[in-house]
Amino acid sequence: MSNPFPRSPLALAAVAALGALAAGLATPPAQAQGKTQGTYLAGDFHNHSTCSDGSTSMQRKVRKSMDRTAETPWGLDWFVQAGHGGTGNRNCTLPEDASLATPAYPFVEGVAPFNNLGNPPPPVQPYAGPATTWGASLGAAAFAGNLSTSSGGTVRNMWRWQQIQEYQYPLMEYLARFRNEPLFIGLESVVAGHEHTSMTVTTGQMPLSMNSTPLPTTPGYTALGNADALAQWTYCFDRGNGGDTSRGNRTTQPGNINTGVGNDWDCSVPGSLNAANPDWNAAGFKLNGASGNNGHQKTVEAVKWMAAFHPNASYYVPAHLERAGPFNPLGNNGFNVEHLRNFNNAAPRVAFGFESQPGHGAADQRGEYTIRRNNINVGTPTNAVNVRFDSAGGTTFGGTGVYAAQIGGVWDALLGEGRNWWFFASSDWHNRGTFQGDDRRSTQDFWPGEYQRNFTMLEHGGQKVTPQMVVDGLRTGNTWVSSGQLIDRLAFVSCATYPSTKGTKPLTPPQVEALALRAARDNSTLRHPDCATMGEKLVVRPGAHIITAIAVRDPSGTNFSPYSFPNPSLAQVGITQPMDAPVLDHIDVIGGLVTGYRDPNGADYTGAWPDDWVDRDNPQQLRSLASVPAAAKNTSARIARVFGKSDWKASSDDFRVMSFRIPQIQKSQYLRLRGTNLPASVPFETDAQGNPLSDLWTNSAAVSAKTTTSGDAFPEGHFLRIPCKAVGNNVPANDVVYNATGIDGCPNHMPVVGNDKMVAFDVAAWADLWFYSNPIFVEVQGSSVVAGVSAPQASPAQVARRK
Repeated sequence: MSNPFPRSPLALAAVAALGALAAGLATPPAQAQGKTQGTYLAGDFHNHSTCSDGSTSMQRKVRKSMDRTAETPWGLDWFVQAGHGGTGNRNCTLPEDASLATPAYPFVEGVAPFNNLGNPPPPVQPYAGPATTWGASLGAAAFAGNLSTSSGGTVRNMWRWQQIQEYQYPLMEYLARFRNEPLFIGLESVVAGHEHTSMTVTTGQMPLSMNSTPLPTTPGYTALGNADALAQWTYCFDRGNGGDTSRGNRTTQPGNINTGVGNDWDCSVPGSLNAANPDWNAAGFKLNGASGNNGHQKTVEAVKWMAAFHPNASYYVPAHLERAGPFNPLGNNGFNVEHLRNFNNAAPRVAFGFESQPGHGAADQRGEYTIRRNNINVGTPTNAVNVRFDSAGGTTFGGTGVYAAQIGGVWDALLGEGRNWWFFASSDWHNRGTFQGDDRRSTQDFWPGEYQRNFTMLEHGGQKVTPQMVVDGLRTGNTWVSSGQLIDRLAFVSCATYPSTKGTKPLTPPQVEALALRAARDNSTLRHPDCATMGEKLVVRPGAHIITAIAVRDPSGTNFSPYSFPNPSLAQVGITQPMDAPVLDHIDVIGGLVTGYRDPNGADYTGAWPDDWVDRDNPQQLRSLASVPAAAKNTSARIARVFGKSDWKASSDDFRVMSFRIPQIQKSQYLRLRGTNLPASVPFETDAQGNPLSDLWTNSAAVSAKTTTSGDAFPEGHFLRIPCKAVGNNVPANDVVYNATGIDGCPNHMPVVGNDKMVAFDVAAWADLWFYSNPIFVEVQGSSVVAGVSAPQASPAQVARRK
């Protein structure tokens, strides 16, 4: 890509200095130190096909997520096919058209001679592609499930465990082989006691034998591996499967009849009550699908099951966890901080993070978060009172939920304990809203990889990436997240120096900067005996000097946005910058103290985020951390440093390098990063310190009243504040499928207030970009132990310096 940003003489001089430093270092690259070769590879693990509530086939979703073509340039490096737990009635393995056909899964005009309940159909049925029901394509006798209540009892659903086990996994294995790409199956679980979680169990998936076995050349595919473990977990613990007591056994007639033929699953968890639990379902050999506190306890059993049987092959990551509001002890809503602690305590190798940057970034309520979103019964069974509760935090903040976006909030509280609790993002792909899926505009979702990407260090050793490598990489916490291609390379490292140690030459800030620059250019992790990176802890003795260096690449040229007109958010402060050519404005280094794990019986372990975080009478005003319970905050967290263009060194190949020192460290702590294309004090986007403001100002949807009698609802478009004034020559009509770029004026789907188009939907997302890193911990001997995080493998020299 061409570089539209000219370099200053000062920046060019810094390039020469950085090059000289990098050339002069004697530290060998990672693989020469006996470490496994690794690379930051981009992926997505939360998305939907028609097997749940998505709009596309699995084949099309894989193509749109992985291809790197002119129409789909954002191809990911790895991809997890997910979808809601429970049931579904559509066959997502059927391709939309002949362009998606493969030898084993051809495109077929028409469907099998069955209708939904197995009765004779008309001689020819129109082909509905992945919207074809399982009954119409297989016949009702071929699968287990229940009748869809929404269809009036005329359409049969298939249990998700059977979809995964018999249909989705074989297709995904075939596509992984046919396309030679890292693909596997996961799930967005419908969570007992809560809302949703991204998870998987990869045991059995994508065996190495498939790499040496010839592919079929005719229709039909028999999988070499299996997703039996994931299917069993789905049956046992997903709330959507709570009414299924089949034990994974097949039935040949309507109704949930256990024939004793099939999987015969037992959902017992080693060391738990199981059959002695009053909630145990003897027929189904599992806990009943309870809600509220009982539901939460069932979900804790779910992560314990994963840890007991598949500790290295599982992850459990609560999704868009602020969306459903506070935890509801009488229902299934959000996650409070204590629930995250409970998961991590029960299975730290499995439950190790959250998706606090949700998908649905182009929706009329960004992330589908808003005030008064959730209708919750706060009364009793005899005196029901329904009140609308906000998404936790009210809205997103620069596309990120309040648990991570608020400095000193829930994420910082968990990091302040020294927990291995990592930050992730997802697309949550379903559809394009009012646009067709191939259109580059959206009023709902972005394709996986198009807007948000998890960059995860996968130690592949130069070999083909496997599901286990992906799970291992996510578990380490060596992941960073970027929206809108704001940056595409990052190295973040902290190193210890001991100036008083005889016989050693302590590292200097320029040397650490050069090490970081080398790692970023290699798209790999720095390996040095005195340094740590994301997801690791650096163990030092009191008085050590900590040098932290950051190297990022702000890629020149254009990103994947279809819009080339000036960013209307920045236009408010006199900055002219094309929407499709964002520039990194600054990076915040956020730090906090580590004080150790909190006692589950302590007053600072449990607490809900305040429901009125966004003041409904003055939504520009946010509550302060003083209103947040002690359990959900870390008051030591703060912005430790801010780096902008006057503080970093810029190179001709788009890298920015910077560093700072923590002298004579005495207390255990952590550091994490965030960065944005927006300067401080952009109206309705950032505050005077550069923190993201509520996204309510770009949400166009109507807002419900707090109660049915309060009369305080807000109409559609009420909160919109940022005008979109650019007029161009290439502004396609809404009813034209537009799959190119270069839209040079405000698009026609922007809402209009008065006479002005206003920023909302996908324009709001492309205007407001952020990246987040996971933390580096520094454990000071004699201070608090960072118990949940491992140190890099120490060399004898490092051990000697720590003593």
